[in-house]
Formats: sequence, structure tokens, C-alpha cells
Amino acid sequence: MITYLVPKGRHCERADKVLAQAFPEYSRAAFQRALEAGLVRVNGNPVTQSDNVLAGQTIKFSMPGTRAAEIKPVDILLDIVFEDKHIIVLNKPAGMVVHPGVGTGENTLVHALLAYCAGELSGIGGFERSGIVHRIDKETTGLLVVAKNDAAHRALVDQFTERSVKKEYVALVSGVPKTASGTIDRAIARHPIYRHRMTTGQGGRPARTDWTVLEAFKEHAALLRCRIYTGRTHQIRVHLKSIGCPIFGDSAYGWKQAADAPAPPRVMLHSEHLVITHPISGLLLDLRAPLPADFEKLIQQLHAHWASETE
Repeated sequence: MITYLVPKGRHCERADKVLAQAFPEYSRAAFQRALEAGLVRVNGNPVTQSDNVLAGQTIKFSMPGTRAAEIKPVDILLDIVFEDKHIIVLNKPAGMVVHPGVGTGENTLVHALLAYCAGELSGIGGFERSGIVHRIDKETTGLLVVAKNDAAHRALVDQFTERSVKKEYVALVSGVPKTASGTIDRAIARHPIYRHRMTTGQGGRPARTDWTVLEAFKEHAALLRCRIYTGRTHQIRVHLKSIGCPIFGDSAYGWKQAADAPAPPRVMLHSEHLVITHPISGLLLDLRAPLPADFEKLIQQLHAHWASETE
């Protein structure tokens, strides 16, 4: 247990904020996990994330340990777009889960990173999330940033939190939007009935997606570029459904296979463009990942299919 006396001048602030500023070797997220685990106490009583602390109070805390190394490194080929001694930016393939969980196998990104980096990964988030700064869904392809050390991890998380990262995706959707571009500014929350899904509506967290039509396949489908300013779970999928254009293959959010249309192999969403500030050097990194082969193939099929329709 570590003991910390809240100094004078601190006026009724959240415990995680106070502790993160006093102990910069730990992230604020790490203190939030300690709070969730009941490892932060004031006067012997556990403190929650919503509780404030006052000047003169004594905080005692310990940090939650990471689980023993049950995740073994697995040698899986990675498509590296950028790498130095601080970070890796990779092009994630379809079908790869980012971090292990219930029901996942030994083919997650964390398994692959443990083998590829051989101990050089940020420990923030614990062993099961080694180096992971953000995530994309299993079937989504494209750019993902990984931190090799804690300093890089904290700096990158700050960029994502401050929304200074530029994130652009390409999506193939059913139907065509009524205008050439637009903005979806709708809060996203957990679905009240289907808890594994998200929905738009009151009580959610703010979310913004800008979209532009890159190509239309008659009135049946469109290729969109989507820029997100927030990183809510399933954000692009939920937002595009809300304007009547669900992503091809995304049956969870309203897509249905048309009898006369080519069948997609997965949810057709790709993280194509990422602009970040290097967490250590401060240099701007402007990175792109080309559309994967299955994406290109489906576009060609749509061209051939609807180009052959009788006018």
C-alpha cells in the first residue's frame, strides 16, 4: 500500500485525477482500475470513481496486479506499416480479434505482438492488453497503433482523448445517401435490449462522424469515406445504420442480403487513413493502408453486377 496526503490547494477533485497527477508513472486509467478493484481507500473506506477527495485527506492505494502469463506468444505474420523503438502501426487483417477474451483463441493481436515484440510492449492495461492503445472490431481491417513503452502509451492515449488524431475509414454500404456528404452528430449508447449492440439516442455519449460518397453503384450501394472525431463502440456502424445505409455484411445493424447482389465476406469496413503525432519525437505521421483484396474484389463484383443491369 502507498500512502499519499492530499496537499493544500486541492479542492474536491476526483481521486483518479489527483493520484494520476501525483504519480505520473501510472496512468489515470490505471488508477481507475485500482478504484474499480477497491484498492483505493480514504480513512479505511473504499473510494469509487465518482468520489471526490479533499485537501488534508490521506489516501492509501495499491495497484492491481496483472494476471500471470497465461497468454503465450504466437508467431503470426503482421503487416507493419510503421515501426520504431516506441510504437508500431500495423494493418490488421479481417478476422483477428485485438485482445483475448471469453471464447477467443490463440490468434489475437496480443498473442502476435507478444511474439513479435519479445517483451517490448507497454504494460498499461495489463498483460491481456499489452501495448494496445485503441481497438477496431474483429472483422474491420486497417490501421492500428501499438505502444512499445508506457511513455508512448500515455502520450497516444492523450491524443485519442483530446481528439487530435485523424481517423478515416472506408465503408461499403447498402443504399446511397441523399447528398454527396454529410455529418452524423448523434449520441451512442448501449442498446437497452441487445446488450452486445449499440444504438443512437438519449442518454448516450456524444459521437460525430463525417462522411463523403466516393462512388455510387446506381441506387443500390455506395462507397463512403468516414472520418470519426470520437471513438465510440461500433460508431461508424451505428451511425450509418441511422441514415439508412447499413454497412455490407453488418447484419447486427440492419444489413440484409439482397437476392440479386454479390454476398460480402464480412463487415466491409476498413481503417484506411491515420494521422497522429509521434508520442516521443513530436513528428507528424500520416499513414495509409490500401483496401484489402476482399474489399477490392467485392467492389469489382458490384461494378460488374449493376453495370450489366437493363437500363
